[in-house]
Amino acid sequence: MEYISSIEDLEGLYGTPGETSIVKVVPKMTPGYRRWIQQSKFCILSTVGPEGTDASPRGDDQPVVLELDEHTLAMPDWRGNNRMDSLRNIVRDDRVSLMFFVNGSNNVIRVNGRAKLTVDDEFLAKFERTTKSNPLRPRSVIIIKIEEIYSQCARALIRSKIWEEDPNLKNLTTIGDLLKDATNGNFDGETYDQEWSARASKTMW
Repeated sequence: MEYISSIEDLEGLYGTPGETSIVKVVPKMTPGYRRWIQQSKFCILSTVGPEGTDASPRGDDQPVVLELDEHTLAMPDWRGNNRMDSLRNIVRDDRVSLMFFVNGSNNVIRVNGRAKLTVDDEFLAKFERTTKSNPLRPRSVIIIKIEEIYSQCARALIRSKIWEEDPNLKNLTTIGDLLKDATNGNFDGETYDQEWSARASKTMW
């Protein structure tokens, strides 16, 4: 199999980017990008570390990030599986990328920048949730310094028809199935799937 091994060959194949692909890139929040990101409750956080790359879904029931100023975003780290892949990477390599989605829109907004973790009480308090028991806060907050923001071409989401209901969804492999496969059958995947919804509802934050 033949591979492309030089930038010159790559540019010769694809040509030069259009004007809009260049002028859309800005180094800070603009009014339009601000309105878009403030509507996003879901994004993909990408990081890089000594072991390689990582991409982690991040979601909330309100905007997934908070704007601290036109150059800075804050993302709470809510409860997950405690692997901390993204957080481990940020501690060792501060480069991050984010892809913001809005349900029903085929546009995606991308942010590249540098990140640090904080457990400063002031920042944790910004995300405090009132529950029936005790107020809950994230264990840490990711502070992201923006280097560039730009919109992503909508063609990928249009081609995939991502927001249309998939008739094959009922045949999708479950997480319990995946765990059973990963352990060569030595895991009760069926029970895991049955208990997951109730468990998740009690441990969302």
